Amino acid sequence: MAQSHVCIEEQSRERKVGSATEGSVAATRSVPEPQLSDGTHQLHRSLRARHLTMISIGGAIGTGLFVASGETVSTAGPGGALLAYSLIGVMVYLLMQSLGEMSTYLPVAGSFGEYGTRFISPSFGFAIGWNYWFNWAITVAAELSAAALVMKYWFPNTPGWMWSALFLTILVVLNALSARAYGEGEFWFALIKVTTVVLFLVLGTLMIVGVMGGDSVGTENWTVGEAPFVNGGLGVLAIFMVAGFSFQGTELIGVAAGEADNPTETVPRAIRTIFWRILLFYIGAIAVIGFLIPYTDPDLLKAGVDSISLSPFTLVFERAGIAAAAAVMNAVILTSVLSAGNSGLYASTRMLFALAYRRSAPAILKKVSRHGVPIPALVVTTAVGALCFISSLVGDGAAYTWLINASGLAGFITWVGTAWSHLKFRKAFVAQGHSVSELPYRAKFYPFGPLLALAMCTFVIVGQNYEALIGNRDIVALLSSYIGLPLFLALWAGHKLVTREPAVRPEEADLSSVHSATYFG
Repeated sequence: MAQSHVCIEEQSRERKVGSATEGSVAATRSVPEPQLSDGTHQLHRSLRARHLTMISIGGAIGTGLFVASGETVSTAGPGGALLAYSLIGVMVYLLMQSLGEMSTYLPVAGSFGEYGTRFISPSFGFAIGWNYWFNWAITVAAELSAAALVMKYWFPNTPGWMWSALFLTILVVLNALSARAYGEGEFWFALIKVTTVVLFLVLGTLMIVGVMGGDSVGTENWTVGEAPFVNGGLGVLAIFMVAGFSFQGTELIGVAAGEADNPTETVPRAIRTIFWRILLFYIGAIAVIGFLIPYTDPDLLKAGVDSISLSPFTLVFERAGIAAAAAVMNAVILTSVLSAGNSGLYASTRMLFALAYRRSAPAILKKVSRHGVPIPALVVTTAVGALCFISSLVGDGAAYTWLINASGLAGFITWVGTAWSHLKFRKAFVAQGHSVSELPYRAKFYPFGPLLALAMCTFVIVGQNYEALIGNRDIVALLSSYIGLPLFLALWAGHKLVTREPAVRPEEADLSSVHSATYFG
């Protein structure tokens, strides 16, 4: 492992961790909060369990649920949408299990890049780290664009860039204060979204049984036209991709684990609760929409990013008799957009910081403030996000479209890396004489779980734009959809050619505790 040129010393205070786990723990482990010998503080473990839970929920519940859910029902019907989201839910559950096992044992800020480097190869870890940074840096730009669109609902005559600049400033301030400030901001952002979804599920259920909004609709909308499965298997396949993008963000807990207070207890607790909450929200919301709104509803068909007032949530709230439903949902969606941007800025900043400590990025990016915030990495990420947003304003925004497509695919590539890293981690753990019972958190269904998740993620990547791949042979659409894959492979191959670093053998993999991660002392 690359060592910092500055001598590292641990603080005398260490947290003893290890009881609330799945399976027995052979020994307790200590996770220090270190400090450089020159007095410069490192990352602080200040995120609590409630922060971790809301960070992952906030990252996964956004416009994919509030807006795109209407499009999924209109495309595949209520049954097709429900099936697609359920299958993706299984995949995410298995990935969360894998991530939980690794991030509990090695809670470091550069989780995906760190795991890839330690258990697969330095070149793979390099590529995954930059891939994940790119993913969320571009996501920040996308959320700034979405925020400007939302604000036009109330202020149609104001320039969108003004709102984007304002919101970017707010997000930068939240992230620059401390990890705790980011966690608190994300907690309240996510709480608003969770409250909205819970209210939606309660009101929707009451409407389905006929307690509110007139007589019970029963299963009427499940038998309209081609329902419940519209467009057959291709309809489900199309929504399979959309559903996968909607669930992206659940992996944020792997990044936040690097600054979690007592991670061996808080990470497993968050892992166990996050998935079921997100699955309930998505599956429950899709079911309510499918029961209450026919897939042929013209308003549902028109729902989209540029017509947020036609969100299926808005339609249901309006039919429940809630005044100003569109205005309320626009406010919630704005909160959702800011939440995703907040998480994106945090995740990409920490990944860039970790890359710098691995000597895979300029050394200046590993400097941190006395509050434990990597300010140079934050500044660079903010600048890149702002430049990508500006690209959406230039010409027809074609460059921006390509960036967004590359970013979306990058999320699935990260998931592939997570499943593969887990397979290699467990193999190395056993090869070096350890017992699985020593793990603070053990993933269920190993090795079937990560293998299935790996296969499903690969299927999503390959089938992202199956029409361009096997149908109309549109070369531009094909390149636009899959541009993220050659970029990742180029990073991987380029690092391999330059460094000639070999793949990691299980017997030699770095299984040392978090103490060996230089950015934690």
